[in-house]
Parts: sequence; structure tokens; C-alpha cells
Amino acid sequence: MARRSSPPVPVEPQHRCGFVALVGRPNVGKSTLLNSLVGTKVAIVSPKPQTTRTRLLGIKTLPHAQLLFVDTPGIHRHPGPLLNRRMVTAALNALADTDVVLFLVDAQRGVISADEEIAQRLSALSTPVVVILNKIDRVPKPALLPQLERLAALLPERELIPISALTGENTEEVLNLIIALLPVGPALYPSDEFTDQSERVLAQEMIREQLFLQTQQEIPYATAVIVEEFQEKPEKHLLTIRAVIYVERSSQRAIIIGERGARLKQIGQAARLQLEAFSGCRVFLELFVKVTKGWTNNPRMLNELGL
Repeated sequence: MARRSSPPVPVEPQHRCGFVALVGRPNVGKSTLLNSLVGTKVAIVSPKPQTTRTRLLGIKTLPHAQLLFVDTPGIHRHPGPLLNRRMVTAALNALADTDVVLFLVDAQRGVISADEEIAQRLSALSTPVVVILNKIDRVPKPALLPQLERLAALLPERELIPISALTGENTEEVLNLIIALLPVGPALYPSDEFTDQSERVLAQEMIREQLFLQTQQEIPYATAVIVEEFQEKPEKHLLTIRAVIYVERSSQRAIIIGERGARLKQIGQAARLQLEAFSGCRVFLELFVKVTKGWTNNPRMLNELGL
């Protein structure tokens, strides 16, 4: 599990602990909010919808509470291939074992029918639901009022908070409200852990993030990253990583590699710098691109990716 170096956190008598699921349509800012609330980067972020593919746990430990945030893939209609269907299932399953639900809506896009469908599903829950209108920094204040009124009508008697996960506006209010809703109980994780993901999985995600940021159009959705070698060499202060980028077509492989390997080199350099900053040591990163037709419908590969 990934850890951060920090002093022990004293525990108060009425300590609270519980799971908090972040749900909503694709690209509403769930991962950005997760990173903001945890206080460190746990989930990769990009402008592309469906950046998050699997259930991801972010851990926030305070003297009086431990919050276990579960980031989920976006809930969307007509999921298509097995990859997308499993992503939607992962998001819905997160609702079954959680103490608080954060339902995010994108203020820039407005409340659309897909949000209304998710709200209808959440209205049947006995679990506390906090409605979050995100990205308010991108919308004129007068335009927010109709959206807030619509959300209040969809989920009456639920807490409703307008925020900007990017700037941090009102995120402290969200944090305090969640703590008040959590059950009393001891911490479930050590205070220096901030995610349940292994360093190997985090490395896969950092490489995939650079794929999303440096390729265009449909390429990110047709790619997967699997780390085949992850070897720590403490005596050399070195981490050796060998990863394979899977695509569905030869044309996609050519785009990722680029002319004379230029784009693959850029992806590797950007990922390596991020990995070195995270691990605190030198990183030797090798990337390979492999064509595997129909991997998004291949149960074996999806199992390997944690889906």
C-alpha cells in the first residue's frame, strides 16, 4: 500500500471512520475532488471522460476521523464493450457498502437527464447522500441558482453544496459535513497510508495518465497499461519498471509510438518524472506497445486490470 511519511496521529475518544463513495456521470470531477479531499494525488486526472476505470480508495486521516473515499468510474448509459459494462458495475457496487454518498454534478454542463437518472437511483438509498454541484468556478453565479433548485427537487432533504474541486472552494465544508455523517469507530488503516493501491498499480495509472494527456480523440479509450516488471533496487536508489501499453489496432500503435518513436518517448519521459517525484528515487522506465484486438471485451485482460 502507498504511504506518506507523517508523524503518528493522536486519536480522540469519539473517533469517526467510514467509507464515502463518489458517484456521478463521467468527467464531473470525482477524481479531482478525491485528490483535493485526501490532500495528495491518489487518482489520475485528465480532461477525457472515463479516466477512472476501477474502484480506487483514498484515505484521509485526521485526529478525530478517518475518511475512506471510494472513487468510482462514471455512470453512463449504453456502456458498450465489456470494459465499460464492468466499469459501471464497479460504480454501482460501491453504493452497497458505503456510509456516505457524494453525488457530483457538473455545473458547467448543467443538470442533464443522465444526472436525473442517477438521482432517482440514489433517492431510494437510506445512506446519507450529499449532492455536490462541482465546477462552479466556470459558471456565472446567477446561472447556478436554477441548477441548485433542480437538484434540491430531485433529492429533497439532502445536503446540497456548490463547490470547485479545482480551486478548493467549499471543499472544507464538504469534509466537515462528511465527518459529521460518519459512524463512530476506530481507524481501519495506519495513519501514514493514503491509498490501498500498490505502488505497481500506481505506476500503471501514472503511465496511463500521460497516455490520456498526450494522445487525442479515441486513443485513450482503446488503451490499457500493464506493468510486467517492477523491481526495487534500494542499494542503487533505483526503481526499474517495464510496462506494456495495449491497443486494439495497428493504427493506434503507430499514433502512440509517433514518428521515429517521438511520442512514446515523450510519454515515457513525462511518466518517469512523475514516478521519480512519487517514489523519491531514480526510475528506469521501459515502455512497449502491443496490439491486442478486442482487449476491451477480453475477460482475462480485464481481470488483470482489476475489472
